[in-house]
Formats: sequence, structure tokens, C-alpha cells
Amino acid sequence: MQTELTTPATGLTDQKMAFESRYATSPTEVKGMTTDQLRQNFLIEKLFVADQVRWVLSFFDRYLTGGAVPIAGPITLQAPDQLKAAYFLERRELGIINVGGPGRVTAGGISYDLEYKEALYVGQGTQDVQFSSHDEGNPAKFYLNSTPATHSYPSRKVARADAEVVELGSLETANHRTINKLLVNSVLPTCQLQMGMTELKAGSVWNTMPAHTHDRRMEVYFYFEVPQGQSVCHFMGQPQETRHIWMQNEQAVISPNWSIHSGVGTSNYTFIWGMAGENLDYSDMDFCPITELR
Repeated sequence: MQTELTTPATGLTDQKMAFESRYATSPTEVKGMTTDQLRQNFLIEKLFVADQVRWVLSFFDRYLTGGAVPIAGPITLQAPDQLKAAYFLERRELGIINVGGPGRVTAGGISYDLEYKEALYVGQGTQDVQFSSHDEGNPAKFYLNSTPATHSYPSRKVARADAEVVELGSLETANHRTINKLLVNSVLPTCQLQMGMTELKAGSVWNTMPAHTHDRRMEVYFYFEVPQGQSVCHFMGQPQETRHIWMQNEQAVISPNWSIHSGVGTSNYTFIWGMAGENLDYSDMDFCPITELR
């Protein structure tokens, strides 16, 4: 069991890439964490820096969360030394969702133009991946998730119209939301990565409520479209021993497989969920009755 509560960081590996590692933690450790320690272990505060690719590696399922903002020119996806790989996707797959201006991803010699909220899956074994923006005054912001992969599936763009869309919740319970399943196995084949985007309706503030856990998968949430001056309170921990982390716009949070992952905002917002684990069953959830949360 990992007992160190601080978050180790490897720092910049070069001018265009930053890389940080986060140890896995147990429920016992989390019970004793201070606010600062919770934030150090689970909150990813800064994902988007001009002309950089930034990565945080979680030891939960070796999940990589990152961001790329190309402005001055294209940025090439490099393999950090910590991966011990000849190229980034040698043994990994990659999911990308653009949360900025129009941009382009070139992967394996094929170019994919991504508008706001469009997604791209890049399969294991793909080399020579580059990110670029169409307009440096309105640069693309590529939100990135990557997981280990043992099989190569075709790369594919998924536009908003290609998503599997589900409406859940109600205004009466303040959780009326639209779930856009983008990079999931009901839309396209992946090895283990799944990603989608949930948009809350005006007047609704709760996401993923009732809360759930899933021992078979871990998850990362990325919150955006949080209005200026507003925040999101993200809930985590075991259902009977919850903790919270206050988050701002364009921040992400790591959620262990033993933890709930739910949030409430001071306004409506949008979040991207990414998952990795031993199955691709989206409905594989262990729900927690609202009245039993502690």
C-alpha cells in the first residue's frame, strides 16, 4: 500500500511537454487527508498551457490525463521517458476532445479537423501525432485521455451528430442533463478507454446523482463551461465516508474505482468523463442510495 500522501512530480521534460505522476491511494489513507493533501493527490489544476502538452499519470489503471494548446505552430506528441516506449502510442490508445477553437490532429499521416466538442479516437500503434490550431487568436484546446492498450483499433473522428445521446434526471431534482457518449464501445471499438460528455441544463447543478462506484473501472472528470465567478464542488470517497474538492473551470479530478464521483455546481456546466478498466459495459455501476450517503 502506498503511504506517501504528497504528490510527486517529475516536472518539465522539455519546453513543449510537462509530465507528473500520481501514486494510487487507498480509502484508509484518504480518510486522514487534509484539504491540501486531497487536492495534491486527486485534483489536476492546470491542463492548458500555450504551446505545451501537459500530462498527469495516475497509477490507477495507469490513466493519463492531459491537455495540448498549439498556438505558435504544431505540437508533436512525444513519449515521456516514464513510458519507456519508442513512441507515445506504442502500447497505448488515445482519446481527444476539443474544448477550444477549431483545430487539427494529424495521426499516422491522416488529418482530422475537430470543432468545439468534437472527439477523436487514435488507435494503438499510431505514430507521428501532431496538434495544431486553425487560428492562433482562438486556439484549439485538446483535452487528452490515454490508457494502456493491447490491440490496435482504427482511428476515427466522432462528431456531435455521431454520439449516442441519453437524457437523464429532471429539473425538479436539479440534475436534468444530456449524456453524449462519444468514444464508447456502442459507437466505435476501443481497447479499454471510454469517453463522453455530459451537459447540464439551465437550472440543474447535480451530475451523476444518484452517485455510484464501479470496482471494475476508474474514472477522471474534467469540468468546463463553468461560468466566470462560479465553481463546482466535486464529491469523492467511499459512499459512507465522502470528501469534497472545490474545482474551477477547466480542471480535472482523478476518481479511484472505490470512490464515488459526483459534483454540484453553483451554476450549470459541462463535464467530460473518461474511464478505464477491465470491461466496456457503460451500465456497470454500483449505485449508492442518496439517503445512505455520508
